[in-house]
Amino acid sequence: MFLLLAGIKRRVPMHKPRCFLSRMGFFSKSGLLYWCPGKPPYWSQLLWGSACKGTFTKSCKRGQKSQKKPSHIGTIDSSWEERLADVVTPLWRLSYEEQLKPVIDGYRNKSTFSVNRGPDGNPKTVGYYLGTWRDRNIVCVRSNHLKNIPEKHSQVAQYYEVFLRQSPLEPCLQFHEGGHWRELIVRTNSQGHTMAIVTFHPQELSQEELCVQKETVKEFFIKGPGAGCNLTSLYFQESTRTRCSHQQSPFQLLFGEPHIFEELLGLKVRISPDAFFQINTAGAEMLYRTIGKLSGVNSNTILLDICCGTGVIGLSLAKYTSQVLGIELVEQAVEDARWTAAFNGITNCEFYAGQAEKILPQLLKSKENGQLIVAVVNPARAGLHYQVVQAIRNCRAIRTLVFISCKPYGETTRNIIELCCPPNSDKKLLGKPFVLRQAVPVDLFPHTLHCELVFLFTR
Repeated sequence: MFLLLAGIKRRVPMHKPRCFLSRMGFFSKSGLLYWCPGKPPYWSQLLWGSACKGTFTKSCKRGQKSQKKPSHIGTIDSSWEERLADVVTPLWRLSYEEQLKPVIDGYRNKSTFSVNRGPDGNPKTVGYYLGTWRDRNIVCVRSNHLKNIPEKHSQVAQYYEVFLRQSPLEPCLQFHEGGHWRELIVRTNSQGHTMAIVTFHPQELSQEELCVQKETVKEFFIKGPGAGCNLTSLYFQESTRTRCSHQQSPFQLLFGEPHIFEELLGLKVRISPDAFFQINTAGAEMLYRTIGKLSGVNSNTILLDICCGTGVIGLSLAKYTSQVLGIELVEQAVEDARWTAAFNGITNCEFYAGQAEKILPQLLKSKENGQLIVAVVNPARAGLHYQVVQAIRNCRAIRTLVFISCKPYGETTRNIIELCCPPNSDKKLLGKPFVLRQAVPVDLFPHTLHCELVFLFTR
């Protein structure tokens, strides 16, 4: 069960949570929250300090005792495994009481595994990185012991490593050094269905040679040792860049179902290999309920869902609004959103594929008919494009804005300042400024220092 860490509401005494928010750059007068433009401290330090001081209260598993090491990691010495756990899940040594959050193991529905040299020097090791490219001390460590990785994900990664070590082709550690085998992405749903995506650098291989490799990895997971993974689908991507979208380099289905499906807030949701979907399904339900409560949408409002991914936020709130308009860069995700709407009989939603900074201004012009708009934005860690902030700020019909961020510093801080600062003609920020009313953290990432932070702005 996932719980809200805190709901800091207008004109409610904040007590200890006030310390947390003030260090983030918020301060309060008469219970109202304001945003201070000073650079906030590093997010991990904030949550670490809050956890240690008991700022937030969380439910704990009954009967669990505090312990320095979880019993199932008792055999790990001071080694690569511990070092990786300290980086990826830095709270793994703490009990529920110490973490102040119910710990849910294996909650991730998507994991991305890298391929590189392991502690023993083998370049065909599948896991997560320690070190940096700049310092040239990269080491890839297996992740079987990490609490947030599902056993199924670790199993697929383990067999992918077996496959690599029997393949005559070398891994692609860095593009300019050659090699072929690269990342492995594993996605699962609550029913246990598993999608695997193998990323491969074709280099100078011919189409015939590529077909041989695709057939080899396919046979390994269908008839070979990898058959024990019981994959629902296997994709193959010929990637000539560090990251390629489906449009840049299509995902090729080698076998199985093209999509996986998830049940969320009463909806059956379709998920493509390239589509964004919150990595913690149960936590996402709590997050979306929080967004719905804060948004205050009703039958007289239009809900504008920016950076909507597979469209779940808008689709879950569609029955409460007159219309939902979603914008998403990834075309596959937009197709998923449209499918989900049709399958669930939702008829008042429209989804647009493309860059929000190009689509949003024109879309808002067509809706300038006096009807109020509630906007929800859930951008990537890089924050919102400046033109998107301009469009939101300058649209008078948008009176309520819900901003979700998993990295509430850096670019997100800049976005918030631009939304709340006085009108500035030089920056083309002409509309009335927004005022921050609430900030609600929702913990989607147990064992880590990260959380989703939901901001409510009104004007």
